[in-house]
Amino acid sequence: MYRRRNVKIVATLGPSSDSYEMIRKLYDAGADVFRINMSHGSHEEHRKRFEAIRRVERDTGRPIGVLADLQGPKLRCGVFAKGPVTLEEGQSFRFDLDDAPGDAARVQLPHPEIFAALEKGTHLLVNDGKIRLKVLDFGADFANCEVEVGGEISDRKGVNVPEVVLPLAALTEKDRRDLEFACELGVDWLALSFVQRAADVEEARKLANGRAAVLSNILQSDQNIDLNGIIMLS
Repeated sequence: MYRRRNVKIVATLGPSSDSYEMIRKLYDAGADVFRINMSHGSHEEHRKRFEAIRRVERDTGRPIGVLADLQGPKLRCGVFAKGPVTLEEGQSFRFDLDDAPGDAARVQLPHPEIFAALEKGTHLLVNDGKIRLKVLDFGADFANCEVEVGGEISDRKGVNVPEVVLPLAALTEKDRRDLEFACELGVDWLALSFVQRAADVEEARKLANGRAAVLSNILQSDQNIDLNGIIMLS
């Protein structure tokens, strides 16, 4: 099967889709690259997925790309005392460092580096961007916000701050271990999450040492990051 197209189809493998039979079906349906999500699963599970992909590759006689997606730093809110709460448009909501369980008015955000980088008017995106809040007032350990787009928020939902550069590296210690494991396996691509600086890509390339190419996942506004530098090194 020879596919002449510039756009590639990437399929993410998980517990329900990582058997040889399912990977073969996904390939036959048009998948060009298989993504292994390093955020979940053990190295042994990832090894089995990789071996199944390469078996499909041998059986079809066509090259198949394997992409190891590194987790990156995880920015999450704390927990809620009585389960999920619904934030309404226009209401006030506070993030702070207090580890007490949250409620409809506040919740912990255990990341002082976020508060240090905030500016008035900065937006916080929660739960994969489903909820948007605007910062009205902030300090070293809190941010008072107005809800612009409401929705349900629950324990340990992801928080993104796309309009500022945070003092965080793209690679955690877990990522460095996963990167080395993925390169030893023989993956074709490494995907970096939370890339903000060209130096993030440069570090990954140095660790990969030519064993895999590097793809950058950019979550920040291009006005706040060295986009050209990131592109040149990716």
